[in-house]
Amino acid sequence: MSKNSLLKRLQHKWQLKSIRQVLLVLLAFACTGFTVLLIKQPIFDFLGVDMSSGGFWKTVLYLLLVLPLYQVLLLAYGFVFGQFSFFWRKEKKFFQRIGALFIRR
Repeated sequence: MSKNSLLKRLQHKWQLKSIRQVLLVLLAFACTGFTVLLIKQPIFDFLGVDMSSGGFWKTVLYLLLVLPLYQVLLLAYGFVFGQFSFFWRKEKKFFQRIGALFIRR
């Protein structure tokens, strides 16, 4: 499988207008992940939480702190790379899914 066909499939799946947009979206995802990797430890150090050993409550704390931070950073990098509208649409879908978990049907 060639790289070009993978990028074309992502372009179609994400409904983007160009391969350039696909590359910018992928760059935003990469920068967001790298930024979270760099800043999560200082945040937990500041809070006095030792994440070297696992545990249920540490995992919950990690999810409660890092997941929202990731979402905010994703929007910020989306803005920097000119793809804010793409990420804003994805964020709205994400929060609708999260909200649906808490709504009884």
